Amino acid sequence: MKKKTTQQEILLMTGTRFAAREYSERTDPDGKSSFSAIEKLEEACWNGLLPEMLPEIMVQPEDGQKMYMWSITEGSSFLGIELGDRQEEKDKFFSIDPYVFLRTQELS
Repeated sequence: MKKKTTQQEILLMTGTRFAAREYSERTDPDGKSSFSAIEKLEEACWNGLLPEMLPEIMVQPEDGQKMYMWSITEGSSFLGIELGDRQEEKDKFFSIDPYVFLRTQELS
């Protein structure tokens, strides 16, 4: 029997107030960073602030496994975050990534 896996995709829209918020408290105590707002947001996600920023959408697997962040990809107007209890290829049919979704729709 194949073990169930939990995967989650999150799209953080750039160019919004949420993306422009200051997340540098833990990552840059001096506040003298030359990174863009998108780069700061990405770094905050890698540093583990995602559950604090979006606690209402963070999924916890039923079997108590820990969720890991596997990748962050930058699109033209979003950051795509892939989470899972283990690394597996995402199901393109159920993806919310517009680049994957639109490519799948063209083939239908």
